[in-house]
Amino acid sequence: MVPGISRIGILWVPNPAATGDAWTYYETAARALKIPLQSLQVRGPKPDIEGAFRDAVKGNVNGLIAVNNQLLSLYTKKIVDLAIKSRLPLMFEQIDRVEAGGLASYSSSDAETFQRAAVLVDKLLKGTKPADLPVEQPMKFELVINLKTANQLGITIPQWTLMKADKVIR
Repeated sequence: MVPGISRIGILWVPNPAATGDAWTYYETAARALKIPLQSLQVRGPKPDIEGAFRDAVKGNVNGLIAVNNQLLSLYTKKIVDLAIKSRLPLMFEQIDRVEAGGLASYSSSDAETFQRAAVLVDKLLKGTKPADLPVEQPMKFELVINLKTANQLGITIPQWTLMKADKVIR
């Protein structure tokens, strides 16, 4: 989506209970794509977000992904502001963070996820045993792009990418 990205920083909290093993997921994908990653771990209760961005700049990162995590969600504005100040394109794993100023998100559809959850709850209330419920993967994903942020970063998003987006914030 953004030309010239050659090294990506992953901003994450090492907490498997909250995010699974996020680093391993990204590392596996990056290895297959031959894109170097830099781990930008932060820990609570007062994570050093500024330090993570300093490490990203020192490590010549030219794109960031912020992993979905409750702790990081508390610092969305700070993360967005630091990304813009550092001139780093920032992709989030959730749509609302793009509305807050992140550059982009490609994630499962919240509406579809909630609809599927309602169907499963209905089955449970009708007596289905939890062990009999299917394990489901999301089927619909949404691409959201924030053109305001792209303009602040001096990035031109190709027209064909904008046409494929489910939502473009202008």
